[in-house]
Amino acid sequence: MRLLLALLFVWGFLTNAAVAQDLRPGDTVHISVWQDPKLDQTVVVSPDGTIGFPLAGHVKAGGLTPKAVEDELRSRLASKYTGPLDITVTLAAVNKESEDETKPKVYVSGEVQRPGPYTIRTRTSVAQALALAGGLGPFAARQRIQIHRKVSGVDSILLFDYRAYQYGTETTNNIDLRSGDVVIVPERGLLE
Repeated sequence: MRLLLALLFVWGFLTNAAVAQDLRPGDTVHISVWQDPKLDQTVVVSPDGTIGFPLAGHVKAGGLTPKAVEDELRSRLASKYTGPLDITVTLAAVNKESEDETKPKVYVSGEVQRPGPYTIRTRTSVAQALALAGGLGPFAARQRIQIHRKVSGVDSILLFDYRAYQYGTETTNNIDLRSGDVVIVPERGLLE
């Protein structure tokens, strides 16, 4: 009995979380009007957060749930139809670019094979981020790698000695990265 109640609780939580997702610019929604199938369409939320819909004009959708958009469309179309309207708004596709913006990222630049932003998972170390960037370049200063991290609005610089890590003499400076960290691999000097 307890297992059944736990499953019902989890199912209810998951369905409420899915329903409560706010729409963002670039998301695609499907709108269905049971009383008038000619109005059924799939639209993309514009950059200003609105959608255009026949007989309703421009409707604010960004920041609202699909259920809230249904209610807004129902109130705008009510004067044009007799009887209650059955309108359904469903999220057809999520804007991948805005979804990617919410994922934690680190930025690797300098003497690496593929500099750029990298999505990290929990407990991604400096060495792992360098591996994601294709490894160090041929002119990398292996002993002077910098990790720039903002702490309370102040930029702090941590150092990572890849050569010492590689040979196993120093493993404590291979710290876990946080979202927003910038790993800079400088070019080695003439006598390095």
